[in-house]
Amino acid sequence: MPAVPHPLHRLARLGRRRAFQAPAVLLVVLAVLLWWWVPDRAPRPEGRITFSTGVPSGVYQRYGELLQEALRRNLPDVATGLRDSEGSQQNLARLASGEADFTIATADAVATYLSEGRPGASKLRGCARLYDDYVQLVVPKDSPVRSTRELRGLRVGVGQEGSGVRLLADRLLLAAGLDPAVDVESVSAGIDTMPALMEQKRLDAFFWSGGLPTSAVKRLSERFPVRLLPLEEEVVEAARRSGGPSRYFRTATIPADAYPAAQDGEPVETVAVPNLLVTMEEMDPALAEGVTRTVIRSRDRIGHEVHPAQLVDLRTAIYTDPLPLHEGARRYYRSVKP
Repeated sequence: MPAVPHPLHRLARLGRRRAFQAPAVLLVVLAVLLWWWVPDRAPRPEGRITFSTGVPSGVYQRYGELLQEALRRNLPDVATGLRDSEGSQQNLARLASGEADFTIATADAVATYLSEGRPGASKLRGCARLYDDYVQLVVPKDSPVRSTRELRGLRVGVGQEGSGVRLLADRLLLAAGLDPAVDVESVSAGIDTMPALMEQKRLDAFFWSGGLPTSAVKRLSERFPVRLLPLEEEVVEAARRSGGPSRYFRTATIPADAYPAAQDGEPVETVAVPNLLVTMEEMDPALAEGVTRTVIRSRDRIGHEVHPAQLVDLRTAIYTDPLPLHEGARRYYRSVKP
């Protein structure tokens, strides 16, 4: 029978074991305390970025202003500057040339930029799908025009040269059997000037593509009698059948209460196209992640003033077709994946 260790010997061995364990436990405790005491376990993004927005009275501009405030709170070491633009096409060109770091552009404008092989096209990256723009075709309330085809020979505002509105207007006019360069008098103007031109009777109609409601259209409807012209289903389908960037069009309805003074309680059939938050491939992943996080988390605050922003949804934000996700944005979506 083996000898039974004396109780004092067992206590001595136990004491030695605990003596060896104590330093290890102390190291673990110190590591936890260090992790707790150091608030920035990864470098915070810093520097300066430029956000290219849109025309002064458009939704892009107001969204940019509110996002700038949110970024100031969430990324305090990053200074954000805003720059007006004509719209999606100019915004994308600014990213490619380095004049801007982030911007908003419609999916069809992005697809056009890619298909044309414009400078820097292969390096464009998406951060989030935002809200949809709705095409709004505005005419004076007493206008005899009842369909897109009846715009022939009239003065039609089609957006500025560098805007996504210009692309949409041209495609829809072509789908209606009208050549924008021949069959209508295309007036290059943005939402900052088209309402005044209509009031001055220098425009018979104008196209606008923006979130609902767009303040410039709403204010116009409240001081000057206008109505929204529905886009005929056959025109929309013809545009979609043309393929290419038009595949991002979807049939949509402008709710009756979007512009009460212009709609007489009636919804208006139209098309919608998604907006994307866009940057370049070489953007610092930590900064792209921080901007993406701010966009998603500030949805309700921004949406209180810019109603379309209420539709920004984490479940759909990741779908930035036709652009691949930026690595920084991908990191954010992975971090919040349930």
